[in-house]
Amino acid sequence: MSRDELVVTGANAAAIALIDRWPDWQTPVVVLAGPAGSGKSHLAAIWTETAHASAADPRRIGPDAISLAASGGAVLVDGVEGLIDETGLFHLINAAREGGGHVLLTSRRFPAAWGVSLPDLASRLKAATIVEIAEPDDLLLTAVVTKLFADRQVQVEPHVVSYVVNRIERSLSTAMNVVERLDQAALSRKTRITRALAAEIIGAVDAGQGDLGL
Repeated sequence: MSRDELVVTGANAAAIALIDRWPDWQTPVVVLAGPAGSGKSHLAAIWTETAHASAADPRRIGPDAISLAASGGAVLVDGVEGLIDETGLFHLINAAREGGGHVLLTSRRFPAAWGVSLPDLASRLKAATIVEIAEPDDLLLTAVVTKLFADRQVQVEPHVVSYVVNRIERSLSTAMNVVERLDQAALSRKTRITRALAAEIIGAVDAGQGDLGL
C-alpha cells in the first residue's frame, strides 16, 4: 500500500496526480470515484499516510473528525455507499472549508448517485473536486501481476501473465488473489506456474471454490 508499490497507467494517472499534489488542492474536498477493485483503497492509504489523516465512518461522522478538519487536519471518509450520515458529512465539509482542512471521500459512484436528501450537503458536494479512477486496463493489470510474482520471487513466462490478465476480473484485488493462489498451488505441487495451472486456478476463483485441496 505504499507509494513506491503503485503502478501508474492511464486508468489511474489523474487520481494519482491529485493525491501527489496534496495539499495543493483546488478545493478542500475531493471525491475519488471508481469501480470496486480499481485501487481506491490503495490511493486512500497513501494519502492517509502522507496527510496524517484520520478515518471517519461515512455512516457516523463524529465530532472528533469535524474538530480535526476545523483545525486544518485531514480526514478520510472511505466507502461512501448506501447509508450516509448526511448531517455529519455536511458539518465535516463545512469545517474543512472554514478551518483549512482537507477531506477525501471515496466511492464506487459519483456524488450525484448517492441519493443525498439534504440540499445543503448536495450543494457542498457539487463544489468538490471529483476525480475518476477507471477500471484497471490491460497495461495496469499486466504490470501489477508481473510485480506481484516478482515480489514473491517467482518467475512466470510473459505468455502466462498475458493469459491471466485476459481472463481475470478487471480488479486489482482479484489479481492479488489469483497470484497468491497460483503461488500456493505451484509450491504445493512442486511445479512451475503454467498456463494450464493458471486456467485451473482462475476457473476455481470464478466458481468461488476454496483451496482446491492444496
